[in-house]
Amino acid sequence: MKSRERRHGLILVNTGEGKGKSSSALGMVFRAAGWGMKVCVIQFIKGQWQTGEQKAAARFDTIEWHALGDGFTWDTKNPEQDIKTSRDIWEFSKQKILSEQFDVVLLDEINYCCGYQWISGQEIADFMTQQKPRWTHVILTGRNAAAEVVNIADTVTEMTKIKHAYENGIKAEQGIEF
Repeated sequence: MKSRERRHGLILVNTGEGKGKSSSALGMVFRAAGWGMKVCVIQFIKGQWQTGEQKAAARFDTIEWHALGDGFTWDTKNPEQDIKTSRDIWEFSKQKILSEQFDVVLLDEINYCCGYQWISGQEIADFMTQQKPRWTHVILTGRNAAAEVVNIADTVTEMTKIKHAYENGIKAEQGIEF
């Protein structure tokens, strides 16, 4: 394992309309934990309902998990609350990154917050390029990644939907979707 001093902390973005953005990021989370790296998962949208990934992460003493969102807010009734929650989570995220406790930080679904203009892409890009510790890897997921974030990222993957079971009336399956 490279020491922090010798590591180049990557900025990785998983975006697009297709499924698999968070799943791919969580694969990196578990890979890093498998190597003994300290990982922090911060979820911007998902609320307090349990997921299989969160249950699996609890088995690792090197993964810290924070599901801080108000839940899925596509049809929000309180946009002011959604903005406040997102801003609070962003401030919490910056503190976790600046704490230098973690080798990898996953900002799950933060790109949605940019798409809804609750957090600006420029603000995120400026923080990543000016304040993030040089050796910290940061993964940002969700649709609508801001152009400013895409521009500063080291790796950007766009998931493309070809078809999804939900279109045929199949609801989310435990163990596959959550």
